[in-house]
Amino acid sequence: GGEMGSLRAILKHPDDLYPMVKLKLAARSAEKQIPPEPHWAFCYTMLHKVSRSFGLVIQQLDTDLRDAVCIFYLVLRALDTVEDDTSIPEEVKVPILMAFHRHIYDREWHFSCGTKEYKVLMDEFHHVSTAFLELGSGYQEAIEDITMRMGAGMAKFICKEVETIDDYDEYCHYVAGLVGLGLSKLFHASGKEDLASDTLSNSMGLFLQELKYEENSVKAVQCLNDMVTNALVHVEDCLKYMSALRDPANFRFCAIPQIMAIGTLALCYNNIQVFRGVVKMRRGLTAKVIDRTKTMSDVYGAFYDFSRMLKSKIGENDPNAKKTKDSLETILKICRDSGTLTQRKSYIIQSKSQCSSTPVNCGHLHHTGYASSLFVRNPTT
Repeated sequence: GGEMGSLRAILKHPDDLYPMVKLKLAARSAEKQIPPEPHWAFCYTMLHKVSRSFGLVIQQLDTDLRDAVCIFYLVLRALDTVEDDTSIPEEVKVPILMAFHRHIYDREWHFSCGTKEYKVLMDEFHHVSTAFLELGSGYQEAIEDITMRMGAGMAKFICKEVETIDDYDEYCHYVAGLVGLGLSKLFHASGKEDLASDTLSNSMGLFLQELKYEENSVKAVQCLNDMVTNALVHVEDCLKYMSALRDPANFRFCAIPQIMAIGTLALCYNNIQVFRGVVKMRRGLTAKVIDRTKTMSDVYGAFYDFSRMLKSKIGENDPNAKKTKDSLETILKICRDSGTLTQRKSYIIQSKSQCSSTPVNCGHLHHTGYASSLFVRNPTT
């Protein structure tokens, strides 16, 4: 951590500097651009508190859509806070979750729960409702619909344990897939995009969700690899979804988190470090992704690089090896077939391998200079 850590990182990756400075300035201007009205000021300040990265990508959207996405995010955060608070008895919690989509229309409603900034969000929820009521009716309907479906799904799983893979898939649909569906509805309501199919929207939400498995406290790398393999299944849909987007700002808003997701999967795959603390992409690499992601060909390029890196890490003895390889082959083929892979900066810098004459088959990371650079960054820096 500390200053020396970041200095060393920059000396090791000098071309990170420009994207990082750019990102820093973007983050500053995002924090400055807090609207003057007290309810909107509350909503945007809260957004930056609960999610720095999301607060950043959201900044690129057009004003009315940005406001809608901000409120959607805070409403889901509030729903989450109720779901997660173990001190609320079931008979109180379930009705709140079920009726949450009605509470958002009520300026008086609030319910104290959660801790830290989430407690503030819940106590001062009237700001969120007030802002919600100023959104266009198309945005309001989309948010109400998803909140209703998600609240019902959460309530259902409070009364029933997740025991089977099917239960898990269903639960993931409620907590993650519906976020993808909701964003697609908001894009459509803005009049700028066609409405994506539920399948594609669901995959967008799920691919991002699979990254949150730290909470599942998985205890074995094979299980981790299994989860990575499951996540890869969604990539094809995600690429299809993104290629259909028309507005450049909406495109970047969707593409950047998806590239971060595949990069993080590449980093976590076969990586015992995941169980020893937070594994995150280097800040500089994150900054580069944000700086370079402008068109669909940038997305194909990034997915191509990270998929190749992932493929190089598959061990022959992994029970999922074939399934993982097949998924990656499909992804690589889609990227190649796009015809956009020439003429671009790769995220992978090939370097001499200490492993064998065929570095790509070596399950280790050091055969790609970039791979080691992608490796575990100290969460404190």
